Amino acid sequence: MAETVRRIGVLTSGGDAPGMNAAIRAVVRTALSQGAGVVGIERGFHGLIHGEFVELNSRSVADIIHRGGTILKSARSEAFKTPEGRQKAVENLKQAGISAMVVIGGDGSFRGAMALTAMGVPAVGVPATIDNDIACTDVSIGFDTAINTVIDGINKIRDTATSHERIYVVEVMGRESGFIALWAGLAGGAESILIPEIPYDLDAVYQRIVQGQQLGKNHSIIVVAEGVDGPPSGEAESVAMRVGRYIRERGGFEVRVIILGHLQRGGNPTAYDRILASRLGHKAALLALQGIGGKMVGIVHDRIEAFDLQEAIEGHKAIDEEFYTLAQTLSSL
Repeated sequence: MAETVRRIGVLTSGGDAPGMNAAIRAVVRTALSQGAGVVGIERGFHGLIHGEFVELNSRSVADIIHRGGTILKSARSEAFKTPEGRQKAVENLKQAGISAMVVIGGDGSFRGAMALTAMGVPAVGVPATIDNDIACTDVSIGFDTAINTVIDGINKIRDTATSHERIYVVEVMGRESGFIALWAGLAGGAESILIPEIPYDLDAVYQRIVQGQQLGKNHSIIVVAEGVDGPPSGEAESVAMRVGRYIRERGGFEVRVIILGHLQRGGNPTAYDRILASRLGHKAALLALQGIGGKMVGIVHDRIEAFDLQEAIEGHKAIDEEFYTLAQTLSSL
């Protein structure tokens, strides 16, 4: 550990993700084990500007590894996007004796970490987003918990779908990424999966329902990512509602639409997310304590590695289309 880094800060930013608390815990206890102090910044970059700092010790992060959300809270900050806001944040960090930062969040959070690094405060990013759309890491903190939450919902929905011989359209999160829909749809045995990355045909969705009924299926589950048709505008009908209406009007089927919404963000993190967050938080703290910034820690082939933040921000994480083909094959018979 470089002698100049005796005190680091940690914040969570953007949408909350199960496992963020486990990452905070790992950062704090790793730093303490190296003889360094840790300051938590509440409400993300907003808290940096407004000086919402809290000293963290081992007891501060006791009994949080199993909790969803983030004890440091999260908030958006338009002010941090301005030169004046960033300058105020850096001044507050210097006054608090904080020499390096660990930033837990997604793409927007990493841009903030890059800005801090450029202004002389080394910052390390930890990927935490249920969308799993961050490049340079196989998995982001929160993704495993989110898909298990969706699968639990699909399991319950299938019970009533079978009982009433209905078709259910289940909308899940994913404005630009279909990871949640694809993985949960595959694991949940969905008959059709609609994701932003692959063009879809409503007639093909309808025909799969008809073919299923000819094979003796009396119900169907269709999983739809919320961003299939791009960001919604105004009071536009959601894609799930449109899919449901099309099937209902086309074939006279009894259709129900379920929008899981922010339910997917909450809940206790899975064992996998707790372990992943602990490993990533530990590595991030060690880098910050060495005065290394402009990096993101990620997991690739079960190894924790450090990557340039710029690469993570500019990189594109593609879905595995073999998963999509597999899901179609297994649900077609």
